[in-house]
Amino acid sequence: MRAARLHRPGSATETPLILEDLDDPTPGPGELLVEVTACGVCRTDLQLVEGDLAARRLPIVPGHQAVGRVVSMGDGVSGWRVGERVGIAWLAGACGRCRFCTDGRENLCVEARFTGWDRDGGYATSATVLADFALRLPDGPSDLDLAPLLCGGVIGYRSLKISGIRPGGRLGLYGFGASASLAIQVAVHWGCEVFVVTRSPRERTRARELGAVWVGGYEDPPPVALDAAVTFAPVGWVVPRALAALDRGATVAINAIHLDRIPDFDYRTLWWERQIRSVANFTRADADEFLALATEIPITTVVDPRPLDDANQALGDLARGSTTGTLVLTMPSAGVAAETG
Repeated sequence: MRAARLHRPGSATETPLILEDLDDPTPGPGELLVEVTACGVCRTDLQLVEGDLAARRLPIVPGHQAVGRVVSMGDGVSGWRVGERVGIAWLAGACGRCRFCTDGRENLCVEARFTGWDRDGGYATSATVLADFALRLPDGPSDLDLAPLLCGGVIGYRSLKISGIRPGGRLGLYGFGASASLAIQVAVHWGCEVFVVTRSPRERTRARELGAVWVGGYEDPPPVALDAAVTFAPVGWVVPRALAALDRGATVAINAIHLDRIPDFDYRTLWWERQIRSVANFTRADADEFLALATEIPITTVVDPRPLDDANQALGDLARGSTTGTLVLTMPSAGVAAETG
C-alpha cells in the first residue's frame, strides 16, 4: 500500500510526512481491511503532526476521516460484506466495560483508542478498523463529500448538543472553518438564529450563504444575548469573548482537542450560571445520528481534493489557512469511486 507516515513531529512547512510503499495490513480478529478512497484532512491531524498533541505511537499514519470499501474481514466479524462502503473515524475503540462506556459516554473511556493517534489512519490506500467501530454510511453522497462529515461534521454536531442549544434559539459560532460550516447547517435546520464571529471576509460571506442572520469580527459583540455558543477557533482568548456574549444560564462549548491558554477574565462574565464546557471526542451514537441528519437536511460540503502524495502540501495549506474548502486526500487506486459514491 501507499501511505504518508509521520516518523517525527515537525512543522507542516517542512514536509514532516514520508511517502512510503508498505505491505498491506492484515485484518486481525474483529477487524475489517478497508481499501481507502478518500480521507479528510483535519486540524487535529495538523496538531498531531506538528507535536501540539504528543505522539502516542511512531511511526503513525494520520487521518481519521476515511471512506472506503471492505476488502476482507478478520475472524469473528459479522454484519459486514466485502465491497460495502465504510467510514473510519476518530474513535477507534473503547473498553465497553467502564462506567463511561456502559452509561453511553464511550467518548470518555480511559482506555479509548483513536485513529491516526493510536492506530494507523486513512492517509493510505489501505487501513484496518475494528468492525464494531466502523461507521455505516448513507447512500447518495460521494466518498469525497462524506469524508469531511466523519470528524468535523460529527464533532460539530456533538458540540451543538453540549452547548444546549434548542430549536429556535440564538446560537453563536466563533470561528468558521470546516466544522462550523457543517454545524451551521444543522442549526439552521433546527430553526436557530445563528450569529457568526470570524475575522475572514471569505468565511463571513460563506456564513451568510449558509443562513447566518449576523456576522462580525471578534471585536464586534453580537447584537443580542446568545442562548449558546460554540468556539471553533483553536485559541484560548476567544473563549471569554464568547462567554461575554451569553445570556444568563447559557453555555460555551469549546470544540477543540488542543487549545492554548485561556486568559484571565472577570468572574462577573461567568456569573448568572453561565458555563464553559469542553467537547471531548464523540460516540458512535453521535456519528449515527449526525449521518442520518446529514442525509435528511441534506448537508452540503465544499471539498478541496488533493492526491495522497500531496499530503504534506495539504497540511501546509491548512496551517497557512490557504484552502478553498475542506481538504480531502484521494487515493491513487480509487479511480472514480471517490467521485460516485
